[in-house]
Order: sequence, then structure tokens, then C-alpha cells
Amino acid sequence: MLLSQCLTLGGRHAANAIFDTVASYRDTFKLFLRFAHGKTGKAPSSLMLEDFDAELVIAFLDDLTAERRAGTTTYNLRLTAIRAFFRFLAFEEPAFSHQIQRVLAIPGKIGTKREVQFLVRDEIKALLAAPDRRLWIGRRDHCILLTAIQTGMRLSELVGLDRGAVTLDAGAHIRCFGKGRKERVTPLTKILSSALKKWLDEPRPAQSDILFPTVHGSRMSPDAVQYLLAKYVKQAAQQCPSLRAKRISPHVLRHSAAMELLDAGVDSTVISLWLGHESTRSTQAYLHAHLAIKEAALAKVSPLNEQPFRRFKANDKLLSFLDAL
Repeated sequence: MLLSQCLTLGGRHAANAIFDTVASYRDTFKLFLRFAHGKTGKAPSSLMLEDFDAELVIAFLDDLTAERRAGTTTYNLRLTAIRAFFRFLAFEEPAFSHQIQRVLAIPGKIGTKREVQFLVRDEIKALLAAPDRRLWIGRRDHCILLTAIQTGMRLSELVGLDRGAVTLDAGAHIRCFGKGRKERVTPLTKILSSALKKWLDEPRPAQSDILFPTVHGSRMSPDAVQYLLAKYVKQAAQQCPSLRAKRISPHVLRHSAAMELLDAGVDSTVISLWLGHESTRSTQAYLHAHLAIKEAALAKVSPLNEQPFRRFKANDKLLSFLDAL
């Protein structure tokens, strides 16, 4: 079967995928097909499935590292796209199962993980105080930042919120759709509930149903939120200099929410549910980054200069009694 036919089928299969993922997979196969053309001499539209084996994939990944100076993240990203395609082929072309399984068995690279960045309480207070709440835009931006920090929402979840997502009665909560269009309900703190109540009473541009609209009533773009965050971080750094040493993105606010929960003693499995993680393994990074937890664990360890623990030793009479039982 021609590879172009398989890619067309795979593209239709992924039609509902997130745009960034589709773009990443597209770029991977543009690079992969050019590399395969150079290796086989065949035009991309003439390549057959038989031409794609584990050796070709490994050679492509090695070329990324050697010629393009691709790092571990890029290497694994390209491999993930190829694996996704070959998993699709496993259902469409079972006759090639041996070839497909060899490709799927190619391991990814293990890289060094960067330490999780987050804001401490003083930095959070300084950031929340930065918007000028005398203005409509300032009140909106304050509410956006507060929602991000206290719910731990992803940027895409935050800009996708509508007014109907907020419930302020008993059991106040906010609903959002995360990865894979999975719905998640997050309870509201009293501070956030009060702030959202006031915000919902504000005049709505063009009677918009968007929770955090622009001045024209349209939905804010992710870039707009990143811009306003950078602006307020710069302002807040004048009062809280430690902010200058940190690279703060909307995702750092999500990390900050997790660390606040962890600092309050919330179990990591609950934090995983709060953030909408697929696995609790994603939450382990916060445990590694939390210095106070490590210090508490260290406090439980006996100092080296203390007397070693001595085991109980029975006397001869007791041993004789036990032996006689």
C-alpha cells in the first residue's frame, strides 16, 4: 500500500485532534519523507509501506540528532508522531504487524528534567496586586490571574470559559473542558467565589457570554493572556524583586496552584484530580520540587552522631523457655 494513502487515512482519523498536535505531526512527516527520499531515491508519493522499517526510522532519528542538533525533547516528539502513525497502521494493515511492532519498540531518549517553576506566596500576592482594579480591564485581569492561580487551569481551559461555567450557589465550583474534551469540576475558594460574583455583575461588552472577554466582547487569545501576564509580572517585580529571576508563563501559575495545595497538606492523588492529570505520575514533579517536604523527611532521620539503635537481646533463660515451646 502507498504511504500517501495511509497518511491520508491517518489525517482523517486525527481530524478532531488538537491543532498544535496535528501541526507537530505534519512537520515530523515532512522531515521524515524528505529523509526517506534521500535514502531510497523514491519520491514521497511513490513510497510504499515496505520502505518504512525500524532501521529507516532509527536512521532518521539519528540524523535529527547529528545534523539538526535536535535535543531530547524534539527527538521524543518526532518519535511520538511516528509511533502514533504506526499504531494506526496496526489496525489498518495487520499484514505488516511484525514491521510495525519493531518500529513501536524503538525507545525514546531519557533527558534531564527541569525543576518545576512556581511562585511563592509573596510573589503571588504581588502579582495579584499589580492590575489596576479601578479600571474594567484591571478588574478582568485580576480575576483571570486569581482564577488561574487558585484553580490551576491550563491556558486553553482558561480562555475557553463561558459565564455558564461558574456556579456560585452552595458548593460553588467552575467547570472546564481539559485535554481530550474531558470535563473537570473545580471547587471555588471563598476569595475566588467572591471575586467571580463581583465580576459577573460587571457590564458585559456586546452582551458576551464569554467569562473573560476582550473589550469588544470576543474571546481572548492565549497570546493576549501571556502578554498581560508578562506586563503584570514586570510591574509586580518592582515590589517583589524575586520575580525578576523567574521565567513566568501561564503554566507557572498552574504549577503554583499545585504547590499551594501541596503546601496545605493535600494528598498528591487529589492534586492530580484537581489539575486533570491523566496519571498521578505527572504530579510527582511537584513533590520533587517541594523543599519543605524534603526538609520534613530529613528531620525524621536520626543524626549521625546519635547512638545507633540497639536490638533487644534475650537472656539465656528466656531463650531456653522459647526453645522449649
